[in-house]
Amino acid sequence: VQVLRNAGEEVTLTVSFLKRAPAFLKLPLNEDCACAPSDQSSGTSSPLCDSGLHLNYHPNNTDTLSCSSWPASPGLRWEKRWCDLRLIPLLHSRFSQYLPGSDLCRQNAFQVIAVDGVCSGIIQCLSAEDCIDWLQAIASNISNLTKHNIKKINRNFPVNQQIVYMGWTEEREQDSLQDRMYTPKFLALRGSSLYKFIAPPVTTWDWTRAEKTFSVYEIMCKILKDSDLLDRRKHCFSVQSESGEDLYFSVELESDLTLWEKAFQTATFLEVERIQCKTYACVLESHLMGLTIDFSMGFVCFDAATKAVLWRYKFSQLKGSSDDGKSKIKFLFQNQDTKQIEAKELEFSNLFAVLHCIHSFFAAKVACLDPLYVGSQATASAAPTTSGTGKLKYST
Repeated sequence: VQVLRNAGEEVTLTVSFLKRAPAFLKLPLNEDCACAPSDQSSGTSSPLCDSGLHLNYHPNNTDTLSCSSWPASPGLRWEKRWCDLRLIPLLHSRFSQYLPGSDLCRQNAFQVIAVDGVCSGIIQCLSAEDCIDWLQAIASNISNLTKHNIKKINRNFPVNQQIVYMGWTEEREQDSLQDRMYTPKFLALRGSSLYKFIAPPVTTWDWTRAEKTFSVYEIMCKILKDSDLLDRRKHCFSVQSESGEDLYFSVELESDLTLWEKAFQTATFLEVERIQCKTYACVLESHLMGLTIDFSMGFVCFDAATKAVLWRYKFSQLKGSSDDGKSKIKFLFQNQDTKQIEAKELEFSNLFAVLHCIHSFFAAKVACLDPLYVGSQATASAAPTTSGTGKLKYST
């Protein structure tokens, strides 16, 4: 069409002779339509084959029939069948409504990209409702396949290295000067770590080649509200690392966001429950100390040299805290006997890791006291998983 538009006022059309056309013209006119089988000698197929029409005829020999050699038989019938144009495996595939690398959302359209890079092309829906139905159906299928795959992989990993979550997100680039605002990243929650990959891990060796890894109890995850969003992408969350670096991620559907949030809570809860305590080196009045965050006892500060305990408080006694954003944290504890507030200030070399760890232990403590949450975790770990069809099928 573009060539015709740019051709000027006069257009010259050249008609070429198609060798296969006479064979098609010899077909009986009273039949619905016809389709020639593939020509093995040329390696090409008939245009009518691509339209989904097939010859319902099975000769005794195994040779492929050419158009000119089709036998005239009373039992020869033509029928329409679905002809697959493209098959896209949905395990570890991703889909998006957004233009690649941008925050511009397509109108009632999306595309699916398989793990090997095969792309569906742009799928245009007739309405927003149809588009959402397709996206939810594809997301559900991918989720079921992922759960089934996780269940199989976990058989080869010990209890403390079980996979809780795997899935695609898009990470917002830190450098605003980049033409590409977002880059696909594959996130996985396994054991004590959050893994960030550029491609899904397939072998055990792949897990050692992650782009980045973070301890789940030393990072902070925040589901972003509309007022916190940085651009036109809707379903986003941020992860603050133990070094204070902020990572910004986007997912396609609200259900994807909910799935991630529950998975992160579960991974944190399981890891805190497993390690029970974490100790960090700190400085108090120029003396080297240790602060232990204990799931059962709370906060314990001790002298690093003598191991003598300086003070001890339960989680319930912490009434407030503040930090300078660099290294110092001031804790406000309530004395159980006097009910007075006692301030304790410590200096850490890894401030954000300590703050996030305290938050993780508090969250796990609260979750542990919630019977609904604990019950849901037990049900989730025991529930059977099933796989879907496993492919997005294109037919015509």
